[in-house]
Parts: sequence; structure tokens; C-alpha cells
Amino acid sequence: MAVYFDHRIEAPDRSNLPSHLTWHSTLPILAVASSGPASGGSVDLYLQQGECVKSCHVDRAQPAVVLRWHPVKPVLVLGWESGEVVLLMHPSGDQTVLPAVHTARIALLEWSGSGSRLVTGDQNGALAVWKLDARGRLLGNYLVKHDYNKPLTCCIFKPASPGVDVAMLARASVSGDESALDMFSWKGAPLKMGPQEGLGFYVSTSDGKVHAVDEQGKTSPLLSEDGSIRKLFYLEKRGVLVVVTDTLMLSQYTLRPEGGAHEFMKVKLSSTAGQNVDIIWTENSLLITATGEPVIKIWDLERDENYVLSLDETLGFKKGEMINCVSYCAAKEILAAGTSKGRIAMWKTAMQPMSSSSYKADAKALWKLQTPTEIHGNVTELQWGSNQNLLAANNSRTVLILSEHVMSAHFGQQVAAVQLAPTQLSITNFSRGETLPLQCDMHIRGVCVSKDSVTVWNGKHISVFELSGTALHVTGSFPCDSHIVAVHDENLYTVEPNRVQIRTPQGTVKQLLTFSRAEGNPVLLDVCQSYLAVGTDTAHIRVYDLSRRDAKAHCGAKNLSDHISDLGALRSVKCNASGSQVSLLASQVNGRPDHKVYFYDIEMDTVTHFDFFTGRPYYSYCSCIKLMENEIGGRFPVAHCWDENEPRLFVCETAPIGSEKSEDVSVVTLFCTQEHGLLLQDCFSRPSGLQALLALDVPYYYFTCKVSSVPIRAAPASPPVMASRRPLRDFVGLEKCEKGTRDAMLNFSFYLSVGDMDEAFKSIKLIKSKAVWENMARMCVKTRRLDVARMCLGNMGNARAAKAVKEAEAESEPEARVAMLAIQLGMLEDAEKLYKSCHRYDLLNAFYQAFSEWPRALETAEAHDRIHLRTTYYNYAKYLESMGHKNLALAYYEKSDTHRVEVPRMLQDDTVSLEVYVTKAKDKNIYKWWAQYLESQSNMERALLFYERAQDYLSLVRVHCYLGNIPEASQIANNTGDRAASYHLARHYEGHEDIKQAVHFYTRAQAYNNAIRLCKENSLDDQLMNLALLSNPEDMMEAACHYEEKGKHLDRAVALYHKAGYVSKALELAFATEQFAALQLIAEELNENSDPALLARCSDFFVQHSQYEKAVELLAAAKKYPEAVELCLTHNLTITEDLAERMTVTDSKDLTEEAGKALLEKIADCCMSQGSYHLATKVYTQAGNKHRAMKALLKSGDTDKIAFFANVSRQKELFIMAANYFQSLDWRKNPKNLKRIIEFYTKGKAPDLLGGFYEACAQVEIDDYQNYEKALDALMEAFKCLSKAKDGSSGQQEVRLADLQHKIVLIKKFVHIRRLYSEDPDEAVRMCEALLEEPELNPAVRIGDAFGFLIDHHCQQGRLQTVTLSNHLQIIKDERFHRDQISCLNYYCQRKIQEQNLIRAKRCLAFWLNEMKNQKMSRSSKTSFISRFSD
Repeated sequence: MAVYFDHRIEAPDRSNLPSHLTWHSTLPILAVASSGPASGGSVDLYLQQGECVKSCHVDRAQPAVVLRWHPVKPVLVLGWESGEVVLLMHPSGDQTVLPAVHTARIALLEWSGSGSRLVTGDQNGALAVWKLDARGRLLGNYLVKHDYNKPLTCCIFKPASPGVDVAMLARASVSGDESALDMFSWKGAPLKMGPQEGLGFYVSTSDGKVHAVDEQGKTSPLLSEDGSIRKLFYLEKRGVLVVVTDTLMLSQYTLRPEGGAHEFMKVKLSSTAGQNVDIIWTENSLLITATGEPVIKIWDLERDENYVLSLDETLGFKKGEMINCVSYCAAKEILAAGTSKGRIAMWKTAMQPMSSSSYKADAKALWKLQTPTEIHGNVTELQWGSNQNLLAANNSRTVLILSEHVMSAHFGQQVAAVQLAPTQLSITNFSRGETLPLQCDMHIRGVCVSKDSVTVWNGKHISVFELSGTALHVTGSFPCDSHIVAVHDENLYTVEPNRVQIRTPQGTVKQLLTFSRAEGNPVLLDVCQSYLAVGTDTAHIRVYDLSRRDAKAHCGAKNLSDHISDLGALRSVKCNASGSQVSLLASQVNGRPDHKVYFYDIEMDTVTHFDFFTGRPYYSYCSCIKLMENEIGGRFPVAHCWDENEPRLFVCETAPIGSEKSEDVSVVTLFCTQEHGLLLQDCFSRPSGLQALLALDVPYYYFTCKVSSVPIRAAPASPPVMASRRPLRDFVGLEKCEKGTRDAMLNFSFYLSVGDMDEAFKSIKLIKSKAVWENMARMCVKTRRLDVARMCLGNMGNARAAKAVKEAEAESEPEARVAMLAIQLGMLEDAEKLYKSCHRYDLLNAFYQAFSEWPRALETAEAHDRIHLRTTYYNYAKYLESMGHKNLALAYYEKSDTHRVEVPRMLQDDTVSLEVYVTKAKDKNIYKWWAQYLESQSNMERALLFYERAQDYLSLVRVHCYLGNIPEASQIANNTGDRAASYHLARHYEGHEDIKQAVHFYTRAQAYNNAIRLCKENSLDDQLMNLALLSNPEDMMEAACHYEEKGKHLDRAVALYHKAGYVSKALELAFATEQFAALQLIAEELNENSDPALLARCSDFFVQHSQYEKAVELLAAAKKYPEAVELCLTHNLTITEDLAERMTVTDSKDLTEEAGKALLEKIADCCMSQGSYHLATKVYTQAGNKHRAMKALLKSGDTDKIAFFANVSRQKELFIMAANYFQSLDWRKNPKNLKRIIEFYTKGKAPDLLGGFYEACAQVEIDDYQNYEKALDALMEAFKCLSKAKDGSSGQQEVRLADLQHKIVLIKKFVHIRRLYSEDPDEAVRMCEALLEEPELNPAVRIGDAFGFLIDHHCQQGRLQTVTLSNHLQIIKDERFHRDQISCLNYYCQRKIQEQNLIRAKRCLAFWLNEMKNQKMSRSSKTSFISRFSD
């Protein structure tokens, strides 16, 4: 626990009142300016405990108004009311008065960053800049002087320009960076080492102006504000100048490189009018103000946020207490505020988790208000200072120096000492069971105890007390400037720079343990058994062996900076009993505590660690640590120690990161060995009544106890016990066991943590105590070793626990099984944690219920176990009922939805309360129960009332019938339609022989069988039909039999038989009575599931009445397919696809396979005759006649299906049929059909047909397109195909091939003539004339095409009229060729028209028409030719 010790300054003149105070930035020296009406003004310097430095006293006739320390040297500059400025040196007290430059009250004093420049300014606006040497002494007169003619208010120096990091530059040079080498080269500019001092500054005046003064001393206006400027701040991260005026107007400016400032934000800071305002600025860009209100206002300029911090009355603050002043300590992250009631409030910044960069906490929530420190008076000024983070407070009467101190405590050799107050200790001797008080005459800053002595010190003095019986007396007291002391036997170990002194209790130095300059100064000491561990300020450690007369080095100095990254400083060093391990706590470079505990193995010379943030050691961790990772993770170590006798056992106290709650502290015990590393032994939360871990000495942990918040000023008659011990988990009940049992238990726990069960059992095999076995079973809960636990339970003889653990093995989660073991051993907290860790909230709920933890059980059920929520409510209600809390039990019975039964049962002895509850409940079930109760009490009127509220109409009718109110009962039954009520009333009427009403209410009750029974008995035939139709088939059958027996209303009997599903009976009766209308109605519902004979009989009936379609349907249903088909053919009935599907049953047992095929072909023939070609194809295919199926499909004209069917059938004949069909189509315009023809002829293996098709293609190309080239290709393909065909016609194949070859030759000649014409027209004409002489030229080459070629040639030569027909047209006399000539003329004329040679085409036509008229052709041929070309 940390408290603040307050030291009042030892002022030379207590009548003077302090007015100003200021700390040196690093040294613990406080300057205080005071004044009085008689003595004027004075300035004194004080040390950290308030001692006055008498050599440094300065006084004047007027008070000092400004005090400023040199940033490095112990030099204080004083500004006086008279305008005098004095430099005061500490500790010599030398005073240097600056030359008289100022004649008015000094307004500002400001040092530069390293103290080489001093700026002074007064109320007249005079400003001077002075230069000082490295020792802080003035060098001559002022450097620069300016006069602004307005009172000066603030001054800040510009930040230093960044210098060169020489270490980084050297590493870059070694790695080959040429630019870095150039910077070291003599060619470059002089190298600036380190950060440079900024000599320029900004100064403000009371008229709102800010001036900039550069390094040469030249001044220039920078900006202007409305009103006097109170504060100037510089936000270095963003390069922003912040200005705050007297009216609390905050402005932010960006500074331009060329000079000038640009305002980018302006905001009004709220405050109470007429109050003094204290404004401070922190390095992390926080502007904090105290305006005489109960709150502190904080503006985060970097994040642009603002919030307030207020006082909390629960911590001791009073209502109406105002905050006057504030001060912030960056090193400790504490904000202190002085109040009007003499209290100092402190807000400490909570440590944020170091888990992730995405952590975003509420900024206000990070400030945690602490318990206040009281100094009385009205606190008007606060200031943190020095490297010891001291706080100075001015309460208007004096100045107090507050230093934070953690209450000292120590344990050694069964003696514990705990500090109660600054000068008081409580000494507890556990071996004797005694507690002694110790009152000192100094503020105790440390204590160390042993079996026979108590040593205390305050950093400047050491006192040694001897324990003798129940008294303490001083054996030695001497001055010593050591902030830490250790004790071993009769020796005291103190520290001073670079060495450790070994002293006697009287202070005599016996031996010196020296440290080199690199090893640093000793700052940490720890003694365990006969070993001393020393830690230095440079993170070196050494261990000494104290077992001999002189201390000997146990190991060399170890530099931990080489093994620990980001190491700032050592916080604590502890050594184990054998001197083999040293544990360390460290802080990081940023001052935050490291979340790791480090272990230095002296023998192996290695450094390992356990990370409490991750909950894991440095290596692949064991299963027990993995299981408890969530419990020990997310923390950082607070304190640590080793067992005083067992070198393997280590304990550490940890706190969660970011939490300020003391109850969140956990105690973690580890085994630490070379062979197995770090093994978790136990982890538990520190009990709430304990303050901090003090020591570990098996079988106990030792803790300090919490004390009252009220300070103890004097020694009480009966000193409080401030130390307490708690047994280790493994030693509960074994606190007084002998050493052998203790060692066996430790070994068992160790080997159990390792997992070596053989060694674990060996260590305990001789133990017979049940208490020992119970403790080992408790260990098994922590290590979760149920196999070991079963053996422990067996040795304990605890059959009930063994049975429960065995039954728990049915649970799938290991944690749930271990939790049952914990319950049997009474470890309820562990069981609860285990159930939570495995998320078995159902078992956790049952656990809470079993131990009557009903609030927690309800919370668990409502949040996590809602499936058992109502059961939990019910069980809680039963518990409350057993405890007599009936009203509360009633509420939970309602929540469990069991109140309808349980509440009447619970209140049955209290009818008044029960009636009140029933009336308020408004529940029908409860109303009904209450009405039944009233009825049993013969209270019929109220029973009827509650039956009506419950809407229990049966009970209403029943009671009315009982009372004889039959009309009322009838009205209720008719109005409500309640079936039960109607049935009861019908029975009543039947009993009174009112048949009509009985039938009516039986009908409303849907009790049709009873109504039918009454109708039959009373010959109510008209109502019988309607009732039978509403009832079930059995009742219908019974009514139909009734009608049939009576021989009347047989149509109703037929209808009822039919409705009841007795179709055969209905048909039989219909045929017998010739009810044709009913017969037709019944036949419409017949299907294939009906009796075939019945179907055939009905079909004959429909044939007789010319309803052939229905007859066909029934014949098909009766499976008389031939008759059905014959009927379709006879009467030309269309066979639908559905009908055909039903008649094409190939697996019928009534038909043979041949008969089935014949039937299918008959159906298909019928479909063909009706034009249903697709259906016919399908049926033919089912019959296996694919040839006829293809014919049917060809008639349909569906080309895609024809192609598909041919490909699926894969028969030659079908391929040929499909190809022949496609050849009959217009395949010239459909290339797809052309492709199919070739494909199917090929697949059908009919090369002769394919060759013929190619011949036809060639002829089409010649006749229609005169394309002899394509025709030639087609003939070539035809020749190939015919060559493959087999000759089965006695030589006709050879004749056909020869004829085809002759055509190919002629066409090749003609094609060659055409191609030759472009090269040699005359030769082409000659060859064409020769071709015309060839016999049988036509139809291979049409004569007209040859003539057209010649005519075209002569037309091109312009000799058309000179052409005679005797040479070229003699063959035209044969009338067989007039078609060729017509085609020739057509082709030629079309070509000339396309060539736009219209005149030549006209002349050619005229010539040919004239010639044709003179030829001896038939009259019809001439007429067709002339009419074709006359247009």
C-alpha cells in the first residue's frame, strides 16, 4: 500500500507566508518565496524532507515575484518586485545580481533548453536576453534588449532542431551507406551532434500581441489576440502554437516557415466568472484547467476531445469542495489537484492493456481517483518536481513536501514487520505467536527483520533493534546514506555508489563489495539463506555466498540488457535458497512495468521468463499451465519471492493490466528447475482481507493485512496484527506436519506437475494419513488428474465421493468431471470455475441450487441456461415455500408456469388468501379450480359465476341441469356451440325422452352415431340421411343397411353405400333397382383399383348408352386392352397419350409377349390413322418395330426427332430412310440437312446412294449456278463413293463408273478452258470449239454454257453481227438443246447486265431472238423461249 509522507519545511521565519514555489527539474531542491509585513520578501531553498539550506537565503525589502531554476545546473534566477534579477547558486549560496536593465516589477523569467540563454522581462515591456556559461554563470552584459511598451506576460522558447544521431550514423557508415560516410567526411559541413538548443523564442504582451524573436535577437510581430495573453504552449508533434487569453479563449496557430502564423481553430474554455484559473500543459497534448469548481476540465488537443474529472464524496471529499490548482507528474502519470478544504486529490492513469493497437478506451475512464491526502488549510499551489517525483503543496500558511512511500514490510525466520504509520511498525513473531509494536523517532522508509533483530532506515540513518522476549531495545544507530539495507546474521549490507558495504549493527564497515563503472551502482539487495543478490542501475546482477566469514562472489556480473529487450530498469531482485536461481522484475524503457518475470539460472548462465500477459512461459508449456492460461493471462507481476528453504518453489503476485481493483490480484506459485523449466503449482485469488504478498515459507504463504484508512498517530495499547499466513493448497490440514511429510508432499506436487506419476507415487507410498491423501486429492483438482484422484479417494475411504466421480465420467467435458471431484472435496470455488470454463451452465445451475445459491442460480439460468429456466424458477419457489416466504414463492410459481396447481395447493389452508389470489389471477384454469372447490362446498351460485369466468360451458350446463334450469342450459349450449356441453345436455334430453332435442344436441356435439341410433329407433328417416352423411363410413353403412332392410328410399341406400366406400354394394343395388343416374355417378369414380368385373359391367352399360369414351376408360382400367382398342377403331375414338400409356403394359400377365406386341402395333396403327404420328412412333418402338416407327416419324415431318431416332436406333435401314427423307427436302437452303444426308448415308453404309447424292449435287451446281468447279468436286466425291460400293448388278457398276469418269474429264476440260481464257483467249476459244465437237458433251457440260462462253468472247471483241450460225449453232437445230441455249442466254445476259453493258446485252438478245424464229423448232418451244426473253 502506497501513502504520502508529508514534511513541513523548516522555514527560518514562520511569520512569513509562502507565495511562490518551484522545484528543480532533476535535483530534490525546492525554492520557496515568502513575504511578511515586517521582513519584506525572502527566498529559501529546502531539501526533500524540508531541511532548509541556510547558506542559500536571499531577502529584500520587496517580495520576490518570479522564480525559475536552471534546466540542468543548481542555479535559481529570482525576479523581484523592484525589477532586480538575482542568480542564486546551490549549495554555495553565491549571488549574482544582473545589471540594472529593469525598473519595474519583473513579469517573466525563462531559460532556454540547455540553459545557455536567459530571458528577463518586466511590466514596462522591457525585455533582455542574457548569455551564461556551462556552469550557469553570467557572461557580461545582456546580448539583446527590446522595449515593447506593454507589460510582458508569457515567454516560451522554440523547440530545438533535431541533431544527428551519431550511433545510427556510424552503423550506417559501417554497413556501406555512402551518404553517411560523406557526413563524416571533411568535405561536408560540420557535423551537429545531438539535439541543438533552440535560441529563438516567442513573447506575449498584455495587449494580446505575440512577437517572435529569432536566434540573432531580431523581433517581429507574429499574431494578435483580443485581450491579454495568459499562457503560451507549443504542440511539438503538430508544430502548433497554442494561445490562451485572460478570457479563456483558446486559439491554435500553425507557424509558417517564412514567418507568420495561421489560425485554424478557436474555442472558448468555460469557467466560473470571478475565479482564479490554473492552467497547465502536459507533454501528451493535454490542456488541464482548474477554475475554482468541483471539477477539472481537460482538453486533448491532439485528439480534439474534452472531458471533466470530478471529486467523489465516497472517498472522503466534501460537498462544495472546490479545486484551486493542479499539477501533473509525467513520470508517474498522476494528476494532483489542491482543494479548498485542504485535501490533495490524485488521479492516476490506469495502465492500458498491451494486447493490440485496436484498443480504444474511454479517455475519461483511464483516470482513476485515489484516496485523498489531507494537509489542512486551503491548497493554493501544487508542483511536482525533481527526479524523485516529489510534490510541494502551499496551503497559504506553510509549504509541505509530499513523497510517495510504499508501506514497508519484511519477513524473515518466522518474524514479520509491517509498517503502520510513518514512524510505527508492528512486529509479529509467528513461532511465539506474539505481536509487538515498534515506535521510531524517524520516518521509516525500509525495514528488515531476522529471528533476533529489526533494522529500520530512512535513507540517511539506520537503527538496529534487538528482540529479547517481549521487548525491543536499540543495539545500534548510525548515519548512512543508503536507501536500501539487507541483513544476514550479524551483518548489515548497505549501498553507496559502485559498492556494497558490509557493516556491523553499530555501523562499522567490515568489507566492501565493489562494482565497476560499467556494472553501475547497486540499487537492489536481497538475502535468502546464505546468498546475497545485488542488482544495479545498469541492469547488472551479482550473487554472493555469505556462508563464510567474508562474502565471496558466487557468480560473475551478468548484464541483463543483452538478454531482455526494451529493458528500462530493474524493479526487484530475489534469490532462491540454494543460490542457483535469481528472479527479476523489470520496467520497460517507457517506465511501464514489464509483464514478464525473468529467471537467471546461475549454473547454466541462461535467462528465461514467464509471460503473465500471455499466461505462458518462454517454451512450449505444460498442460497444467495451458488449462489455467485464462486465469493467469492478461496480467503483470507486482511482487515475487522464493521459499526460504525450498529452492524450487517460487511465488508471484500478479494484477490484471488496466485494473485498479485490489480484489483482482492473483497469487501464482511455480516450480522452477533446470530439468523441467517452469511448472505451475497453484493459482488463486488473494483473499479480500489481505493487503500484499509478504513471503513464502512452506507450509504457509505470508501476507500483510489491510489497515484502516485513518492513520495511526501513536502506538496503541494492543497493537494490531498486520501479518497473516495462509496454508498452501497442498498443506491444508497439514500445517503442523513433520519435515518428512512436508518434503513428501512437495515432491508429490512437483512430480504431479511434471506428469511423472511413478515418482509421484514413490514419494508418498509410505504415507498413511487420510489428511495427506485428502490434500493430494485437492492437488488433483488443480492438475486435473482424475486417475490419481481415484487412488487418493480410495486411500481416504471416501466411497461416496468415489461413486460421484465415477458417475461424473459420463460427462463429455473433462472440466465437468473434475468439478464433481472438487465438489466432493469441498472446493466449491474451483468447481464453479471449472463449470464456467467448460460452459456447462446446466451443471453450474444445479450446483448453485444444491448449495442454495439461488440468486446466482437464477442469474445463470436467465443468461446461459434458459432451457432449465422454468425448472429453476420452480425449484426456487419450492425452496421459498419451505422457508415460509409464500408471497415470493407465489411469484416464482407464476414464472415457472406451475401456479395453476402449486399456488392453490400452497394456499389451500388459507381460503381467504386463496380467494384473493384467484380473483386477481384472471386465469381460466384457476377460475375452474376455484369453481370446482365452491361446487364441492355446495356454493352453486358462486360456482356458476367462476365457471362462467373460466368459460367452462360443460360445467355450467352440468350445474344448470342439476339445478333444473334446462332452458338456461339449452341457451348456453346453443350460444357457445361447446361440444361437451351439448353432449351432456343431449344425454339429459334422452333420459327425459325428448328425442327431438336429444337428436339436435347430439348433432351439435358431433356425436352422430348417437343421433343415428335415436333416428333408427324412432323412424326419423328424413334426419337419418343427413346425419349419416355427416358421420363416419361405419355409420353410413349402418344407415344404408337400415334403408335397404326397410325397402324404402333405396336411392338413399345407394348414395350412402357409395359415400361409405362400398362401391360394389352400391353398384349391385343400383343395377338391381335400375338407378341409372346413380350408376353413372358411381362409374365416374371408378379407376384401375376397382374390381375388373365391375369395371367390365359398367363399360357394357356405357356402350349400351353410346358413351364410348367412358367405356374405353373403364375397359382400360379393367385391363381389357384389345376390346378398348377395337372400340376405338370401330367408333373412331382418339387415343390420347395417357390412354395409350395405360394400354401399353408390356409386363401384363394376361397377355403373351406376341399378343402384347400385336396389341401395341394395333394401337400404333390406330394412332397412325388418327394422325398421331409421334404417339404412333412411341408405341411402334415399344412394340419393337422400329421400321414402322421411323415411317410414322417420317410422316410427322419433325426433322430433329427423325435425326435423333435414327442415331438412337443405329440401324442401316433407318439411316437410309432418314437420308432419303432429308434428300427429299430442300437441302440446298439448309446446310444442316445436307450434313445429315451425308452422315446418315455414311452410317447406313450405302456408298452407292451417297455417290448418287453427290451426282445430284454436281448437277444442281451446273444447272442452277454454272459452278463447274464445285460440280467437279462433287463428282470426284461421287466417284470415290461408287468405287467403294460392291457391284451386285453384273457389271452395271463398272458402266456407271465409266460414265462418271467421262463426265469428270469433260468438266475438267471446260474448267481448264475458263481458267485459260484470262491468259490466252484465242487458245481458250479454240479449245472450246473443239470441246463442242466432243460426242455426248451434254449433260456433263451444257452446250449452252459452251456457246455462252464463245458468245461472250465475240461480244467482247465486237464481232457479234459477223458471227454465223453455220459453224457454231448447227447443233441448235436439235430441239433437245433449246433449254441449254435458254440457260446460256440467261446466264450471258445476266452477266452483261451486272457489268452494266446494257447496249451489248440488248443487241445480243435481238440477234438470238431473230435466229430462233428462223429455226425449225416446235411452236410451243419457240413461244416459251421468245416469251421468256421478250421483256
